[in-house]
Amino acid sequence: MLYRHLDDLRDRARQRLEAEWRSPGGTRQELSQRDSAAGHHADRLARYDAVETGLCFGRIDPLDGGPLRIGRIGIHDHDADEPLLVDWRAPAARPFYLATAVTPHGITRRRHIRTRGRTVTGLDEEIFGARPPGDEPPVGEAALIAALDEHRTGRMRDIVETIQAEQDRVIRMPAGGVLVVQGGPGTGKTAVALHRAAYLLYTHREQLGARGVLIVGPNPTFLRYVSQVLPSLAETGVLLATPAELLPGVEVSGSEPAEVAEIKGRAEMLTFLADGLRGRQRVPDEPIEIVVDRHVLRLDRHDCEPVRRRARESGRRHNPARPIVTAGILDVLAAQVAERIGADPFWDDPLGEDDAPGVPNVLDEADLADLRTDLADHPAVLAVLDELWPVLTPEQFLTGLYASTDRAGLRRAPGGGWTAADVPLLEEAAELLGEDDRAERARAARSAQRRLDYAQGVIDVMHGSRATDEAVLNVTDILDAEELAGRYATREALSAAERGATDRHWAFGHVIVDEAQEISPMAWRMLMRRCPSRSMTVVGDLAQGGTLGGPRSWDEVLSPYVADRWRLAALTVSYRTPAEIMAYAGRMLADADPPIELPHPVRSTGAEPREEHGDLTRLAELVAAEPDGLAVIVPAGRLAEVAAALPGLSRDIEDPAVLLTATQAKGLEFDAVLLVDPEVIRAESPRGSGDLYVALTRATRRLTVLRTGGGAECAGGRH
Repeated sequence: MLYRHLDDLRDRARQRLEAEWRSPGGTRQELSQRDSAAGHHADRLARYDAVETGLCFGRIDPLDGGPLRIGRIGIHDHDADEPLLVDWRAPAARPFYLATAVTPHGITRRRHIRTRGRTVTGLDEEIFGARPPGDEPPVGEAALIAALDEHRTGRMRDIVETIQAEQDRVIRMPAGGVLVVQGGPGTGKTAVALHRAAYLLYTHREQLGARGVLIVGPNPTFLRYVSQVLPSLAETGVLLATPAELLPGVEVSGSEPAEVAEIKGRAEMLTFLADGLRGRQRVPDEPIEIVVDRHVLRLDRHDCEPVRRRARESGRRHNPARPIVTAGILDVLAAQVAERIGADPFWDDPLGEDDAPGVPNVLDEADLADLRTDLADHPAVLAVLDELWPVLTPEQFLTGLYASTDRAGLRRAPGGGWTAADVPLLEEAAELLGEDDRAERARAARSAQRRLDYAQGVIDVMHGSRATDEAVLNVTDILDAEELAGRYATREALSAAERGATDRHWAFGHVIVDEAQEISPMAWRMLMRRCPSRSMTVVGDLAQGGTLGGPRSWDEVLSPYVADRWRLAALTVSYRTPAEIMAYAGRMLADADPPIELPHPVRSTGAEPREEHGDLTRLAELVAAEPDGLAVIVPAGRLAEVAAALPGLSRDIEDPAVLLTATQAKGLEFDAVLLVDPEVIRAESPRGSGDLYVALTRATRRLTVLRTGGGAECAGGRH
């Protein structure tokens, strides 16, 4: 029955979408409303397609009232005026996630429904009765353990069927302000963040639909891993990006040592950039001579200093202030020309614009304006203006700044690509430089005129084929060129997520930052610009931080932007990492500074981690012995060596066996992990304990540790 209603909803959405696109013309407002409606129907159609699998996954029986089926979307029977399926995000569905034997939240029964396609494959049912406090299993224990024991693939699955009570509380917290979700490995931080995005889009559909939601992840591998979660929850209007992808038009292709990236990420780079820009706003130390058609004009520090001061004090950014400098310098030069004209009874035109033998020695304001115009186009004058106050792109400015600095590590190799750490600096440079948008406005006007001309051509063609019977309604009777051009422009409009991907000034309605402990201070500035409302969810684990100079506390991260106005929610239960592996990680990291507080595992597999010794030949044997779902995690310094020795290992996380560094493995999970030289991973960085913590806790079933002799041996998990 549910799928019959879903098919009906899908058919109606498709019919309405087709009807909107076939509808005749109207006023510009009517056309805009129709295109908006078409977008709405297209979105609904995509959502209906996305929930085909796992449409209904649960049922609760309240003490009073009939049973409620819980699903990925809500479906209402309008004939009977009752819900056939309750959206998992609706308040009525909360008892499904919160009910326990001690606190049943008004329900007597909970049922978890397992399906494959449209076929029910299994049921788990709980009858709520008395149970001693403190002796309660996880919510939906049978369904949860079954989900945790499933084979992992290269894509994260949603947890909508098995959300636990502490996760549900975080998912449904209010959208306003900054919420920090702190949790150790396997606590479901990422899943909670993604489901929170779906919940907020459901609860604040109008607001967030217009502004969009941005989800920031640590690397492209991570984003590919989580990319299917929100579509499976019937939400597609979200932009997923790494910090390096947030500046449109900048492609990251370079790499650099971690020490250099850490320097570029420091907040003190603000001063470095500001000082560098002031250095490009020059006045001459020695007089500059400008030859204009055989005549010599002069500029000295006395002439230029007041001009520079006016530009700096104007409140404009660097590039928009260039016209102030241009006007001031042209005034100085034009005055010199006027002074010379006034000194001679007859004076050859120095700019070569007049073939007459002489020019009268009296100049009015119009004459001075003409002089300034002529000087403004002269190549020698333009060259001086570019020297004193150049118009710069962020790329030009940062390239020049790197080339001129004596700061260790910042010099950029000739032809080297931009790195991830450069992107926040390029954006900061864009903020300092500003944009002279006169050219952009002119381009927009030309584009609008082209659309209007095209629309008029369409109207003319259609009018030319008009029937001879004047009573027949023609396109020109209901639609003019301006209205058609407006409709064409409307249909070209981008979604909120698409706008956010192409416009660095776009302000998102909500921003979610995963693995937030890895974000540098400069990158945080970039993220905060994307969310002026400060409606954010910040997800991470300080103990897993591997970035040099990473934060020691969330207050250190957030206080520059919101002072103490942020909330902390802790996830304390590990659902992914078995107790045996978590205990092993605890022994390996017992001497970590600061100490690591491990989450509490919810399950045990009985499989203790194995330790092996050998070379790459032994590694190949261990890889061959593992079934699908394997990650080989190696020290960054040995990645190329291992990749060459074991060419069968892939870098694609959807393949059966994948080769990664600890940094690349952040946020991912695998059935089995083969960890090579953990001591080397720890020694590679001053914050190596965080990287090792990540590597040790990626497995859901089996962990094997291979020591090849490439690093200091340790006893009992300690150095």
